[in-house]
Amino acid sequence: MRNYVPNSPNAAARLVALCMIGDGNMSPSELQALQRSRLLEYIDLDIDTFHAIVDELCQDMLSTAVRHEHVVMDVATIDALLAEITDPALRRRLLQAMWKIADADDVLADAEAKLLARACDVWAAESAFVRRAAGAGAG
Repeated sequence: MRNYVPNSPNAAARLVALCMIGDGNMSPSELQALQRSRLLEYIDLDIDTFHAIVDELCQDMLSTAVRHEHVVMDVATIDALLAEITDPALRRRLLQAMWKIADADDVLADAEAKLLARACDVWAAESAFVRRAAGAGAG
C-alpha cells in the first residue's frame, strides 16, 4: 500500500474510497451520498482526483491484499491507513461521511462494517470522539 502525507486529502479520500468499494461495488447511491456529504470540498479534492485515488487503491489492493482469489484487507493494513489521519476534526468528518456512504445503498456489507468499527476503535483515543460523532448523527 502506498503512503500518503498524514491528514492529506489523498489519505482521507483513500479511506472514503475503501468504504465505498469494500462491498465490491461502488453504487450510484454511494456516489450521491459522497456528493451530499460535501467531504471532497472539505478536504479540497476534486472528483477526478478522487477517482484516481480509487484506482490507486484498487491497484494497491490487487497487488498486496489478494488471498485465495479474494481481496482481504488485514487489520494491520487498515490500522496503517487509519493512522494517516490524526486530526480529530478530520476524523469526525470522515467517520460521519463514511457512515452515510456505507448506509446509502441500504446494505451494510461486512467489509464496510469492519472498516467503520475499526475506525471507531482506533480513533476513540481522542477525547469524547465517539460520543461526539455518534451524537452528531442522532436526531
